[in-house]
Parts: sequence; structure tokens; C-alpha cells
Amino acid sequence: MSMRVTPTDLIPMARGAAVLGGGGGGDPHIGRLLAASAMRELGDVEIVSPDEVPATACVLPIAMMGAPTVMVEKIPSAGQISLALETLARYLGRTPTHVACMEAGGVNSMVPFVAAARLGLPLIDGDAMGRAFPELQMVLPTMSGVSATPMSIVDDKNNKGVFDTIDNNWAERLARSATIDMGCAPIVSLYAMSGSEVRDCFVPGTLSLCLSIGSAIESARAANQDPVEALVGALRGKLIHTGKVVDVTRRTVAGFARGEAVVTGLDAAAGSQLVLKFQNEHLIAELDGEVLVTTPDLIVVVDAETGEPITTETLRFGHRVAVVAAPMDERWHTPAGIELVGPRYFGYDLDPIRFDGTPSEGARLGAC
Repeated sequence: MSMRVTPTDLIPMARGAAVLGGGGGGDPHIGRLLAASAMRELGDVEIVSPDEVPATACVLPIAMMGAPTVMVEKIPSAGQISLALETLARYLGRTPTHVACMEAGGVNSMVPFVAAARLGLPLIDGDAMGRAFPELQMVLPTMSGVSATPMSIVDDKNNKGVFDTIDNNWAERLARSATIDMGCAPIVSLYAMSGSEVRDCFVPGTLSLCLSIGSAIESARAANQDPVEALVGALRGKLIHTGKVVDVTRRTVAGFARGEAVVTGLDAAAGSQLVLKFQNEHLIAELDGEVLVTTPDLIVVVDAETGEPITTETLRFGHRVAVVAAPMDERWHTPAGIELVGPRYFGYDLDPIRFDGTPSEGARLGAC
């Protein structure tokens, strides 16, 4: 079912997108301002369910690629965003019919609204992950054999490039090198798909979910209720820790924001210590030496009082936070999914653990 999204809707939607970013995906506030500006000038954006997309549609996803820490100071322009999509369309010799999100989390849930408004195209209510992951091959379309390339890449100076690679891992490798040269914050358009492929590969309803998550937090605050509890309910997740950030180690390496954060427990969690390990997104949550949850499930850090999500680039000493874990699309827990985004891919010698503390099915089947 389609719906019109207004600039006002973007406020709770961006909050929900920051939640699904799991600490990464870039600050959606920046993307929201760009999207709201484009929509005020050009009109509201229609979002449509994947089921409504014609089988022969030409769907072009669009995203920001790089390190979220850089985007805090280096903001893309609306022209840069639409140029990336137009560059890919020109290379393909196709007229796009729909815009799509590669990831529901963070700024990349907002960037497609800019392109959709500027080009007058509907935006698909869904994405290729159900959350945010740091590398471009880490999407469900990869598991279905959809090629990431041809893909366009455009920097803030309007330098343009197109990659056409032998597989999606090479697309990530070559585009990552270009991303560094382009200042760690280019815009890319990739994974051109038909409507049939979108229905097969996408996680449906994620933009609507962003809106409902953000609205649930806002409504709880307005009613003087616990916004963290409202968030846990909206995600069907679990509160795993509450405490104060006492240390953050963060560095930008090879186009990623990598690091660790240490959260000392407060209240019922007093005396315990949670360590979060991240690469753009939070990947591992370890309490007093025991792993509680790992990628591919979601780990979210929010302000303990307001429920506002906190990204890895803005996490600071002294923040009083709640840490929530939540389940992700079951396809990520298959052997193929664990191979793409399990802990071992990121260099951790661990089998994946679900948000509820149980082993992932993909690990039991020997994917790792």
C-alpha cells in the first residue's frame, strides 16, 4: 500500500532510521534536512510497497558510501545525490521508474528521498538489508545473485565514475579505494533491479518501520512513559544493558569508522561492564567477558532518558545509555548470510549469537 511522506514525517522516520542503523549508516539528521528541503521545494514523496512495483520496473537504489565520521563535517549536496542516479541510468541506457534504499539505517534511509523528490519518482518501502552494514556487498541481493554493478560513484566536486566488476566483492574493493580518494563521502547508485528482483531480495516495509519506531519513542516521551521500553517493544527486542560510557576508542581506517566503547553499568547493572565493538555499526556486545549478541542481529545504543539513538561517531564519554538488541531478517542467519556479515568476516573469532543469546542457525550448519 502506498503512502505520501511529508517533511514532517521525516522527523520520526529519521529517528527510527538511526535506530536501525545500529550505530552506523551516518547521521540521519543531516539526510533529513536535505530531504526535507528537496520535498518542500518539489513536493512530498510517495513510498510504495515492493508488491506494488511492476515486474519490469527499473529500480535504482542510491546511498552514501564511506565513513560516518567524515559526513559530520562533509555534507553531500542534493545535486550530488541525483547526479549519481542519473549517471547510472545514462550508463545503463534505461529510464528509472523507482528509487530504492540500500540500507534502512542512518542517512541512507534519507538520501533516497532527495533523489525521489528531485526526479519525481516513487520510493520503495523496503531496503536491501533491514538495517545498516558497512560494505556494499553486504546485502540480501548478493545472496540472490544480483550484481552490484554497473554502479556509479560521484563526489562532492561532481567527479563521476562507473564500475563494472566481476563480482560484488570486487565492487566493494574498487569502490572503497575510490571512496578514500573522493574524501570518504561519495554518493553511489548500484544494484539496478527489476520489480521482480526487488520483491525477491528486499526486506519489505522498512521505511514504514522507521516511522513507527520513531513515533513510538516520541509518543512515549509525550506521555511521560519510558521511551526505551517503547523502543524495545517496537523492535521486538531486548534491553541488554544500562550504564555510562567511560571510554571510546575510534579511528577512521580504510574508509570505515572502527573502534570500541566501554559502558559501566548503572542501577540494576551496577558493577558490570559492557564492551561494544564497531565498524561503522555495532557488531559485538560483550558483558563482563561474555558475548551477549553479535552481528547480524541489531545492537542499538540510545540515550537512557530520551530514547534518542546515538551513532558511533557521536558516542562520547559520560553518555548515560541503554543498549538494546533486536532480531534481524532470518535470511541473515542462513549459512550464506553468516558468510557475508557474521563475526568472522569482520575478524572476530566468534560464532554468531542472536539477540536472545541463542546460537545462529547458520553457525550451527557450519557456515563459519
